[in-house]
Amino acid sequence: MNFFRISAVAIVGSALCTVAPTNAPAAKMRICQEQDQHYEQVRASAGPLELNAALSAAADKGCLTLAQRLLDDGASLGSRDRQGAMPLSHAAMAGHTDILDLFIAHGAAINARNLDGSTALFVAAEQDNQPAIESLVAHGADVNLAGRSGLTPLEAAAYMGNENIAKLLLAKGADPKRTDATGKGPICYAAARGFAKVADILLDHSVDVNARYGNDLTALMWAAGHEDGAGTNDVADVLTLLISRGAHLDDRDNRGRTALMIAASLGHERAVDVLLAHGASRTMRDKSGKTASDLASNDELKKKLTAG
Repeated sequence: MNFFRISAVAIVGSALCTVAPTNAPAAKMRICQEQDQHYEQVRASAGPLELNAALSAAADKGCLTLAQRLLDDGASLGSRDRQGAMPLSHAAMAGHTDILDLFIAHGAAINARNLDGSTALFVAAEQDNQPAIESLVAHGADVNLAGRSGLTPLEAAAYMGNENIAKLLLAKGADPKRTDATGKGPICYAAARGFAKVADILLDHSVDVNARYGNDLTALMWAAGHEDGAGTNDVADVLTLLISRGAHLDDRDNRGRTALMIAASLGHERAVDVLLAHGASRTMRDKSGKTASDLASNDELKKKLTAG
């Protein structure tokens, strides 16, 4: 079993991703004019389903005037699209703060959950949308209310590597030590994705560098078993940071494996280099009796781990 896979779907796989936000002013104006014209044509016969669908579309596209008109005509802020998402989350995903303000002024429940468990704030965080986050937080959104799989907005920010959003959420009371349903905390996501600056921010907010997470893994182990998409220099930076902040090089997970064993087993040569340079043990054995060299995924790593 490979513990070191963080599914992008778990963080960024929102059902809301079906409609791309429109930000270019000219394109936005044209699209909103077209939607206005279409609504005018069907307005007389539009029922609740049509009104509610049009409201979510207006939120996606940033059509403020149409959104107001639809609300006046009876569209519901408590409605859900086919994926179970509410209009406020559509506006949060697209980052249209004027529509967020409109919906909240009209009574949208700011902490309401979509059917997948996500809130508008979580959706904004996983979309890396700082203006929407600032607006929602200013209106009192709960920064610790978890989304899908128990993931918090701070974990989404850590996954995305957004330092400013992480700082904003922490300043508003986000819990940096809270873990999700899979046993991971925000620093696990930052470490596994190679985001040293976010990891540093979390450590500055009293996160224990040697804290244990699901499967008895530490942040150093998550960095050693980093995602394939993480840059090698970024991984080296995270490992170096964690070690400089006191990470134990030879702590073991629930399989008896150290960070070096994990890096070797996954073929992460740069991580192996950094860990060896800082004195990680080559001779320790896991619960099955294997050393890092035994676990190495290729011959080059085996040679490196048996040398010296």
